[in-house]
Amino acid sequence: MSAEYLTGSSATPISKEGLEATGSPAIAPPPGEPAAKGSGGRTRLPGGRRAGVVLLGLIVPVLILLAWHLSTASGYFRSSQLPSPASVLAAAVDLVQRGQLANHILISTQRVLLGFLIGSLLGVLAGALLGLSRIADILLTPTVGALRAVPSLAWVPLLVLWIGINEDSKVTLISIGAFFPVFTTLYLGLRHVDRNLVEAARAFGLNGVRLLTTVQLPAVVPALFSGLRLALAQSWLFLVAAELIASSMGLGFLLTDSQQTGRVDRIILAIILLAVIGKTTDALLGIAERWAVRRWA
Repeated sequence: MSAEYLTGSSATPISKEGLEATGSPAIAPPPGEPAAKGSGGRTRLPGGRRAGVVLLGLIVPVLILLAWHLSTASGYFRSSQLPSPASVLAAAVDLVQRGQLANHILISTQRVLLGFLIGSLLGVLAGALLGLSRIADILLTPTVGALRAVPSLAWVPLLVLWIGINEDSKVTLISIGAFFPVFTTLYLGLRHVDRNLVEAARAFGLNGVRLLTTVQLPAVVPALFSGLRLALAQSWLFLVAAELIASSMGLGFLLTDSQQTGRVDRIILAIILLAVIGKTTDALLGIAERWAVRRWA
């Protein structure tokens, strides 16, 4: 015997065949309406249009670079305040020739990625636990919310005392920064999964882990990736604080060391590199997000 379940206020049936064939509830279109095209509800842009979007996105950075050049060439800013783009490029070339720039980039990227992976994994586990368990939610949510308000630099003395001046303390601090965005978005996403959808899946025999992986997690894939992208950005923010812990390499170290030595050209170089690498890693995660949304959402 077949059954129909309403999702929300619209009379949209969930077919049993959709549950069994795809592993997630299939929403049948209303009579007389064609099924939505594409996956994840997104329209894919043609290649030429995507290139146009990329070019439009480069307009503002180019204008900023032009304004930077004109303001320094005209003498509006002294070189001690704002070095010219050519001076920053020369600083980059000097660090490359010394064999230091690649090491700074690789060390920082390794710290960020490792801390991001650890923090995100813990955030997923905690978000799933508190999002699915009412008892865990009541017991732990106030404490997690309080810890989320602690500034990043406040953790540095404790990490040095508890873990020591080594890589572990740096990665731990970055993991703390990555944990909270993932936890928050997944927790709230699971709390707002359509209850009718969950009950429909349970009616077809899905419970426990199967219910989580088949219905609940796919329903929060967009929210989860929003949290992951926020966590990745937060990881780069926490990097500078992490590299205050007795570092001798890394972009955060380059930033603070250049401040102490008065090398404004290297300070701006470090900021530009953090921005470019951060945007690059975010774009790569965006590609993974689009694939996941097409696959599960």
